[in-house]
Amino acid sequence: MNTSRKRMKVFAIPAIAALAAVQLPAGAAQAAMVGTDRIVGAEVQAGAADAARARVDALLEREDVRTQIRQWGVSPEEARKRVAALSDAEIVALSGQIAEDPAGQGVVVAVVTAGLIVFLVLLATDLLGYTDVYPFVKKTVDQR
Repeated sequence: MNTSRKRMKVFAIPAIAALAAVQLPAGAAQAAMVGTDRIVGAEVQAGAADAARARVDALLEREDVRTQIRQWGVSPEEARKRVAALSDAEIVALSGQIAEDPAGQGVVVAVVTAGLIVFLVLLATDLLGYTDVYPFVKKTVDQR
């Protein structure tokens, strides 16, 4: 009988420990009031994310965009999968960037700025007498 009690203890002690561990509380539960603005804000954000996804999906449907994506070495289907994997915040940010940065706008500004700088430099050198580029600049003759 002594051996059967030892066997029972071998199984009983871990069983009691496991049952006690299951009964212990995992942590204190926290409860708080949720404001209406927080719930409405979450719904608005979800709506904004859905609208942004629709805009990006529509952009990916355009043939010129598909051609450019292929030139970059990405299949349009892979691009769709990547867009689908974006979080709501990421898709809203991407859609905002697309809306703010129309194609080619940065290039036009850079070309106009560079042309204006070249014009001003040549005008200054023409006024100082180093070049003779513009006929509308009156030259002064040095009488030395």
